[in-house]
Amino acid sequence: MRTAAVAGMVTAGAAVVSLVHTPGAVADPHASAVAPTAMSTSAPAAFSPDSASSVIVKSPVTGGDAADDSATDSAAETTDEAATDDAATDDGAAADTATQAAQDDAAAQEESAPADKGRGAEYNADGTIVVIDKAEQPKPKPASDEQIDQWINEALDVMKENGIPGSYEGIKSNLLRESSGDPHTINMWDSNAVKNIPSKGLLQVIDPTFEQYHVAGTSTDIYDPVANIAAACNYAADRYGSMDNVNSAY
Repeated sequence: MRTAAVAGMVTAGAAVVSLVHTPGAVADPHASAVAPTAMSTSAPAAFSPDSASSVIVKSPVTGGDAADDSATDSAAETTDEAATDDAATDDGAAADTATQAAQDDAAAQEESAPADKGRGAEYNADGTIVVIDKAEQPKPKPASDEQIDQWINEALDVMKENGIPGSYEGIKSNLLRESSGDPHTINMWDSNAVKNIPSKGLLQVIDPTFEQYHVAGTSTDIYDPVANIAAACNYAADRYGSMDNVNSAY
């Protein structure tokens, strides 16, 4: 008896047919042929990237997608450039504003700073006084006797309130010797001028002395007649006991 077995196997799209015979059996030439089993036509299983060896390759970008990406990149670059330009403009505007503010402050300080009223005084670029020869000293322009009397009497009232000694005669004699009665006299030739602390006003007071002996209630302008007299008498009282004891340059 002959037994025929037909197995159909489908691997990678190729069909392999294997016939198995019973050991010792003899083929019967008169037996009819066995029809082959139909080949499987089912679709291959879907790919699943579960295997560690699986590699997923990114699909190439189509021409339309590349154009969109390029346009997006160009737009981003344009935006960045615009932002940079705006930042530079803002920085420049801020710098201009700061510069203008500094110039305005400097101008305001110059306007607020009182100009030196010394008669004929000139100053170098660094603010130091231009020293001259004694013969070049401008001639004084004395005030009237009435004005001088008024200034001395006002100063005496302030001095009395502050306990500063001095008399009308002592003040007037020193005043006429020092400035000839010109409240805007400034000495531009002596040793004080060389040290850039020229003597100023009716009683020829230097700035450091005026600041130290300034009398409260009087002007802070060294050329102010009453303030100049009061500060000078305050200094003379401290150093000589009274302006009445001063009979020469002091």
